[in-house]
Parts: sequence; C-alpha cells; structure tokens
Amino acid sequence: MSLPDLGVDWIKAKLDTGARTSALHAFDIEEIDRDGQAWVRFSIHPWQGNAEDAVTAALPVHDVRHVRSSSGHVQERYVVLVAVRIGLRRVTTEVTLTRRDEMGFRLLIGREALRQGFVVDPGRSYMGGRPEKIVRRRNRGKADEGTSA
Repeated sequence: MSLPDLGVDWIKAKLDTGARTSALHAFDIEEIDRDGQAWVRFSIHPWQGNAEDAVTAALPVHDVRHVRSSSGHVQERYVVLVAVRIGLRRVTTEVTLTRRDEMGFRLLIGREALRQGFVVDPGRSYMGGRPEKIVRRRNRGKADEGTSA
C-alpha cells in the first residue's frame, strides 16, 4: 500500500475488519495552527523495525477521538483524512495517529476504509501482488546489494 499525498510510496499494512478506523504509526505528533485552523504535524517511519526514510507531514485535524486499542487501553488520538492506495485503487479515509512501535504493521486499515468497495479474503495475503525483493528486504531492515539501507 502507499500514502501518495504524504510521499510514502510503500508501507506494509494489515487489513482489520474488527477496527472501525484506520491507524497509522506516527511520532513527534504536534498540533499546530495554520491561519486559525487546527493542523497536526507528525512523522512516519514507513519501514518495519527501521527508522530510516522518516517522512514528516502536516494535515488538517479532522477530529480528536477517544479510541480503545485492541488491548483495551483508551487513548485520545488525532484523526486526519488520508489518501490510501490499496492495490490499484485510491481512497480517502479517516486515519488516527498513534505510536505503533510494538505492533507488527505500521498501518492498520479499518472497515470504514474497506467499505469503499473492497472485499477481504482472510485466507489470502498480498492479493495486490508482492512487493519487489528490494522493498521486502528494506522493510525487514536489510540492505540489498548496491544499497546503503
């Protein structure tokens, strides 16, 4: 998957029909004021277990919500509208910003995003195709021949 408007060309994500809203691993989250409107600035680590290629973005605050995590912990989170490319389709969806350091995926796609014309087959993976080997290695924190990652 990708977050084209944020400059993230590839990010490993998990589809989770049990989660209402999508969630993105973000850090250095800071509310800022732009012409009297609330925005949030944040950074993203698109690679699993790897702090390289961090991306900093700023988006208007769509909402602030109390969200219950899978562990039952309630957390106040910023909600932003983000364009997500899933396979060949691009949809805009609500995404909460939270630290997901300990989670297996940097991006969780919830059912509100999936309701925009997707069908989930829980027994299948990589239905949109597997990423190239260099991307898979990079996501695992390994450098490929000829790269410095």
